[in-house]
Amino acid sequence: MSGVVLQKVVKRFGEAEVIHGVDLTIEDGEFCVFVGPSGCGKSTLLRMVAGLEDTSGGSIRIGARDVTQVDPSERGVAMVFQTYALYPHMTVAENMGFGLKMTGHPAQEISRKVAEAARILKLGDLLSRKPKALSGGQRQRVAIGRAIVRGPEVFLFDEPLSNLDAELRVEMRVEIARLHREIGATMIYVTHDQVEAMTLADKIVVLRKGRVEQVGKPLELYHDPDNRFVAGFIGSPAMNFVAATVVSAGLAEAPGLGGTVPTAAHLPAAGSKVEVGLRPQHLRITGGETHRVEMTEALGGVSFIHVSAATGEKLVIEAKGDVTPAIGTMVGLAYEAGDALFFAADGQRLR
Repeated sequence: MSGVVLQKVVKRFGEAEVIHGVDLTIEDGEFCVFVGPSGCGKSTLLRMVAGLEDTSGGSIRIGARDVTQVDPSERGVAMVFQTYALYPHMTVAENMGFGLKMTGHPAQEISRKVAEAARILKLGDLLSRKPKALSGGQRQRVAIGRAIVRGPEVFLFDEPLSNLDAELRVEMRVEIARLHREIGATMIYVTHDQVEAMTLADKIVVLRKGRVEQVGKPLELYHDPDNRFVAGFIGSPAMNFVAATVVSAGLAEAPGLGGTVPTAAHLPAAGSKVEVGLRPQHLRITGGETHRVEMTEALGGVSFIHVSAATGEKLVIEAKGDVTPAIGTMVGLAYEAGDALFFAADGQRLR
C-alpha cells in the first residue's frame, strides 16, 4: 500500500480556477475523508488523484511515484462511485472479476481473488446472483468488491452511500470501517455528510471553494476548529453563533446570550465586533426569561430545543431525556464560559 502526497495542486476549467494550490499528505494506510458543502471541489480533487481530471498545476505522488501525468489505469488506484455501475447481465462474481479478465489475468487467479473479496464483504452466498436480485447495500458491496479484487495501492470512494436509505447508510458505514481495519489500505473518501466523516475518518480534510480550511482528526476539528466555517460545518446540530462586542480584554457583550461572556482568548480592541460560538450540548435551560421557545424536537433520549433571543438570533439547546418546554415559553440560558469559542470578524478563531 502507499500514501498520497499533493503539492500545490491546481485545477482550472478554462479561465476559472476551482482548486487553489492544495497541499496535503495522506499517510500509508490512513482513512482520509474529504468533506465540505456541494461545489467545494472535493469530488474534483478525488478525480484528480484518480487521473480522471487533468492536473493544471502542482504534483500528485502515490507512494514513491509522481503520477501527475500518468494514465488512470497505471496509477494503482481503484474508485467506487456513487452509482454502482454494475453490468446487469453478469453475476456478482463476473462483475467483481471483470476488470481482471479484461487485463488478461488467469481464470484461476480471478476466482481466488473474487472469493477472497467475497469473504471480506460477506458476499459468498450471492456470487451467482445478478444485480437486479440484490438490495442497494448489496450492490454497493459488489462495487467495493470489484475494487478490492484489483488490489490497488489506494481506494477512492466518491459519495458511495448517497443512494442508500438511512438504515443502509449506517450499515454500510460499519462495513467500510471494518473493511479498512481488515485490509489496512490507504483510503480517500468523499462525502458532504459530516456524520460519515466523523465516524469513518482517521483524518478529515474540510474543503470550501477549492481550498483546504483545516486538516485534522475528527475530534480535533470538533473541539478545536480554526475558523467559523469549520466550527459550523463539523457537528450536528451545528454550533450556535451570536454577535458580540468586545468590552475589554477577556470580556465581550453578547445580547443573544443574555449578557457578557468572559474568555481567555486574545480579543481585539474594545468596541470590536466578534462572534461567540457555543455547541448545543453546552447550553442548558434555566429559570430566567431571556429566550422564547420556538420549537422542540423530542427524540427520546435527547431533545433539541429551538429558542430565539430578543435580538432575533436563533439557538439550539441539546437537553437529555424528554425535556420539551411548551412553544412560546420564556426560558433562560446558562453555559460554562470555557465552552465558548470566539471568532473575529473575518471568521478566524481567536485563541
